[in-house]
This record gives sequence, C-alpha cells and structure tokens, in this order.
Amino acid sequence: MAVRFFLISCLLTTSVLAQGLMEERIWKISGRKKSIFLDSGVFHTTSAVSNSGITGVRNSVVPGRGYERIVIDFSSASVPKIYGHISQQNNKLSVDFFNTSTMTNQPQIKNSKFVKSIDFISVDGKTMTMEMALKAKGSFDVFYLENPGRLVIDVR
Repeated sequence: MAVRFFLISCLLTTSVLAQGLMEERIWKISGRKKSIFLDSGVFHTTSAVSNSGITGVRNSVVPGRGYERIVIDFSSASVPKIYGHISQQNNKLSVDFFNTSTMTNQPQIKNSKFVKSIDFISVDGKTMTMEMALKAKGSFDVFYLENPGRLVIDVR
C-alpha cells in the first residue's frame, strides 16, 4: 500500500512540476485597487453568483496615467467566480468566468495602447473564457467592483 501511495505521489508531483504550476504566483483579487502590477501568475476570486452575464467590455486610455483600463460589466450585482492566468511567454491574459452566459457580440476595443484583441470562447453553457492578447509584454492590476459587478483590469 505504501509503495502505491509513493508511486501515485511521484506521478502527481511530476505532472504539477511539468506544467510549471509550482512556480506561479497565486493571488486572490479584491474589491479595491492596490496599484500592484504583476507580470505573471494566477489570480482568482470566489463567488456565489450564478447565472451572471457579460453586458459589455470597455476600455479607456488617459495620457499621463501610465496604464490602460479594461472594464468587463456583468448583469449581476457582483462578479462571478473567476480564475485567471497571466502568460508573459504568450503576451496573453486568460480569464475563466464560471456561471456566466455567453455574449452575442465580440467586444471591439478602440484606440488601445496595449491590447491587440479580446476574444470570448464559450466552454459550455456555464463557463466562458476570455483571452486578451497584448501587443507586447505587460503587467496587470486586477480587481473588482460591485453594484453592478465589474471586473477591472489595468494594463501597463
């Protein structure tokens, strides 16, 4: 029995290390801006919100501020459960939204300084993935606001 446990532990450890998950920084996003920009890692938030929908995506660039703000609006008072990953190798930010309905139209980001494109992919009827491709390497400050629910992503 001990040998089986050892072998299973070795296999699982190898799998985690091969994916690089042990090297990733993990943080829980909060309901306020911290002005701490991270360039890699995993972020998440827990939420009991179900049946949320994305009602819009907008961006703003203010000269002199040093970053671009992307806001994702939700139909619920709070944000849904979120899991995200910053990939510097691919110049991409990926975010999974759980218990969230799909959008009918892809967002069009205008006059973006940092963002090349934003695509939404429906995984199933309850989960949606957003992929934000950047023009170059970037760092992020991610937080949420409530009433109505909004995910705010500052990119620099």
